Amino acid sequence: MLDQSTYFITLTQRLTPLLETLYPTTQPESLLSRIFSIIEPHLAQHTEENIYKWSQDNILVITYGDSVYNPQGEEKPLVTLKRFLDQYLKNTITGVHILPFFPYSSDDGFAVIDYLAVNPNLGTWADIQALAKDYDLMTDLVLNHVSSKSSWFEQFKQGKKPGCDYFITVDPTEDLSEVVRPRNTPVLVPYETKNGKTHVWATFSPDQVDLDFSNFDVLLEFIKILVFYVKMGARYIRLDAVGFLWKEIGTSCIHLPQTHSVIRLLREVLQMVDPGVSLITETNVPNRENLSYFGNRNEAHLIYNFSLPPLLLNALLQGRSDHLKTWMMSMPPAPLGCAYLNFTASHDGIGLRPAEGLLNEEEYQSLLETVQGFGGKISYRQKPDGSASPYELNISLFDALQGTVKGVDQWQIERFICCQTIMMSLEGIPAFYLPSLLATGNYEAGVEATGQNRAINRYRWSVVELERQLQDEQSPHARVLAEISRLIRIRRRQPAFHPNATQYTLHPLNKALFVFWRQSAARDQSIFSIHNLSDRPQKLRLTDLNLVATDSWVDLIGDTVITDIYDQLVLSPYQSAWVTNLRRTQ
Repeated sequence: MLDQSTYFITLTQRLTPLLETLYPTTQPESLLSRIFSIIEPHLAQHTEENIYKWSQDNILVITYGDSVYNPQGEEKPLVTLKRFLDQYLKNTITGVHILPFFPYSSDDGFAVIDYLAVNPNLGTWADIQALAKDYDLMTDLVLNHVSSKSSWFEQFKQGKKPGCDYFITVDPTEDLSEVVRPRNTPVLVPYETKNGKTHVWATFSPDQVDLDFSNFDVLLEFIKILVFYVKMGARYIRLDAVGFLWKEIGTSCIHLPQTHSVIRLLREVLQMVDPGVSLITETNVPNRENLSYFGNRNEAHLIYNFSLPPLLLNALLQGRSDHLKTWMMSMPPAPLGCAYLNFTASHDGIGLRPAEGLLNEEEYQSLLETVQGFGGKISYRQKPDGSASPYELNISLFDALQGTVKGVDQWQIERFICCQTIMMSLEGIPAFYLPSLLATGNYEAGVEATGQNRAINRYRWSVVELERQLQDEQSPHARVLAEISRLIRIRRRQPAFHPNATQYTLHPLNKALFVFWRQSAARDQSIFSIHNLSDRPQKLRLTDLNLVATDSWVDLIGDTVITDIYDQLVLSPYQSAWVTNLRRTQ
């Protein structure tokens, strides 16, 4: 282990340029000393970059702490959740993203009241650590905003330190028309304070007031929180809504250079505390903007693959692969030491901004209309000209795939499994939203009860009812969980599905087919990932894949040997195949 002075020199070299960018009027030496005093008790044995944080074995599940709860007795939801994961997914997943499990006032956890406490309705830090012991834990760092019920904001209203300096106040006559909005609520919210009515910045809702990172003390607070989460067992730190972090009036207030500098600084802190922890940015924005958060291999280790959910949904509703292929060909391989996080559903809706410029207007409108026809909602954002624009689709993914643009049909389960199979085949780490993994439908009662469109995909399962459903092998819940779990276990054994393994898009003439090639780093395994996106049987000539005649080929999914590479592969509606030359069973 390095001595303390060497650590401080290293920290100085890494952070000084960032601090000079963020706080140009303050000498960085004093700021560095304050940062070092926080991380000094927690310094890692070494600070070399670990670029091998993941493999094809990494599979995440996304869940609320109470997505599965026990209505009987006094068992806390986090205990119930772990018991459920241990029983049904222990040999399937390796990590769990528990959505904000802190005391909160709104937005199902994303209006945090206390960052250092566990919501007592969910459990305790001991319960979180028990989960972290058996699963790689992802924890949210909700750093753009805090609850209006937090102690910091109460201090702000009373004019007391430190909270009185932690928020952004703006004269309501200021021109904020350039500010990019993710919602259609006013960006400034009036609050009564000791000094009278004051307008505070609130990007997402009146209850979620934005923090002022131009105040170094705010950054310092979040460095303390970051280190604490790592000490509690977090292996992934998710930076929620981080694109909106820094504000400058007269700009868009999204993706500002200072925001990228803060991310780089937090990454450097993590490097000093635990180089094995990964930083992931959550930026629900157009694809090119999203990619910028890799930086120069010095920002996020992982970024959400936000364009995938709307494009994959559209492809399955249309029965065509063209837009999906065009997007895939434009996606660069993740930089060394970085990776994509692939997902198709989450606690939020299916973002539409990441599909901007990727779908033509006719298909875009068809997507909106089809999802609404399947019980979905549309949430809007306010554009700079004051008009409203669709921001996200709110629907359970399982119900979004109950049919196509032609209407509801009998292929819902097959179509859904095809969707998940494509997602887990792509370059990146797969993350499955637990309600989707359980084939959960639209939670319309939740929308009615809360008035929030997003509640439609936030159903909480009684573990008693869920286990009853899973015991019925013919229920959609049991069928989907069993088949996707089987596919995940196959996938985890294949080096060609490493998150950074080579990926190449193939171009069969049949647009109903989506085909791409993955190859392991050692080049000993190739997998042709083949998917029928349509409700009709489709054929693929194996010669289109240029299979090497001297190799033996097998479909891992169907567990069938290909005896003639000059034959045709016939795929049933929504069938997938993983054709490989190297069958890994362990």
